[in-house]
Amino acid sequence: MAEHPLATMKKLDPEFMKHIDATDALVYTDGALPRKVKLLMAMAFDAAEGAAGGVRALAEQAMKAGATKEEIAEALRVAFHLSGVGSLYAASFGLKDILG
Repeated sequence: MAEHPLATMKKLDPEFMKHIDATDALVYTDGALPRKVKLLMAMAFDAAEGAAGGVRALAEQAMKAGATKEEIAEALRVAFHLSGVGSLYAASFGLKDILG
C-alpha cells in the first residue's frame, strides 16, 4: 500500500489530523450505504478533482472493503460523465500500480 496521501500533514499537524481521522471513521462506516460504496463515491470525487493519490488510496480501501475492479471502473465512468476526461487521466495515474 502506498503512503497515506496526508502523511505529511499528519507530521505537520497531528492534533488536527486526529479530527480528520475521526471524521473519516464516521463518514466511511457502514450505514444505509455500505463502506465500499462510500469509498467508491469518494474515489470518483477525487478523480473528478484530479487527485491521483486520493484515487489510489480510496481504490485500495474500497478493494479491502470488497469492491471489484468492475465496480471501480463503473464509478470512474460516472466521474467521467460528470467531470470529463481529466478524471480518467487522474484515475489512470492513480491506479497504474495497483490495477495496471
